Amino acid sequence: MSFLKKLMVTAAFSAAMFVNAACAENVKIALVVKSLGNGFFDAANKGAEEAAKELGDVDIIYTGPTKATAEAQIEVINSLIAQKVNAIAISANDADALVPALKKAMDRGITVISWDSGVAPEGRQLHLNPSDTSLIGETIIKLAADYLPEGGDVAILSASSTATNQNAWIDAAKKVLPEKFPKINLVATVYGDDDSAKSTDEAKGLLKSYPNLKAIIAPTTVGVVAAAQVVTDQALIGKVNVTGLALPSEFKKFIDNGASQAVALWNPIDLGYSAVYLAHDLAVKKEEAKPGATLSIGRVGKVTLDDTNSAAMAPPFKFDKSNIEEFSKIY
Repeated sequence: MSFLKKLMVTAAFSAAMFVNAACAENVKIALVVKSLGNGFFDAANKGAEEAAKELGDVDIIYTGPTKATAEAQIEVINSLIAQKVNAIAISANDADALVPALKKAMDRGITVISWDSGVAPEGRQLHLNPSDTSLIGETIIKLAADYLPEGGDVAILSASSTATNQNAWIDAAKKVLPEKFPKINLVATVYGDDDSAKSTDEAKGLLKSYPNLKAIIAPTTVGVVAAAQVVTDQALIGKVNVTGLALPSEFKKFIDNGASQAVALWNPIDLGYSAVYLAHDLAVKKEEAKPGATLSIGRVGKVTLDDTNSAAMAPPFKFDKSNIEEFSKIY
């Protein structure tokens, strides 16, 4: 064999090896959260890793900022673009501010979906809500109203003022108040920015400003723990009920001590699992995200996209003294 032929064979063999290596390389899916050190998102990452193991060709990059701000998430997104990940699945701190960075990611061929807290439609291919927005809004009010037969003053302690999911749930809650819960008087909505210290200060401020307050509703796993601790520390158990959305493992002690009668949540493990399944199928199987499309979320089931390419995973689940022990061992 001539030198030229040998060179051509060697080159062809090397190219084939390169293609095989590229094919063998796992799909890199970044699970981007609002902030690190949050039990809800840590649980979602467990589900993401479960999906990766089940799919078999996925590496999860679990990442996010230390502070729940849009600016910090943009830095994370730009880093992921530089790393040339295959997909980004993000829970957004701001629906609009992240759009330019995420559009840049999509322009580079990166699949982008949002989950939990959404991104504006132009900044992602689809959005996975943990549950139906209207149902969540009604649920968080009902959790307070069920234990206030005579009605009374309640306040909401939210995450950040720009959090897409929090704002949508609060708007939905306000809409059902006049018709379904006329005895409930919403006196204030404050924001703890998903920061434990700030949420604690905001809860203290509510109790000081509204001495007749009967319940604090916190549709955030950070805020609800902070508020329940304040009620406990100020010896207001039995006078002020704390409720909202909580991780059973983090909140069990407040159900046990009576600072809270009940809370609700969806399964964050299933949420992280479902987000990875969707990101994988869009990135690898080239599934198309379009209104009316039905997509698999593995063992959790299927979702059908609405006119905004959004879908809801499952209804929220109530935790109280009857079941908090069982579920606190799971997540």
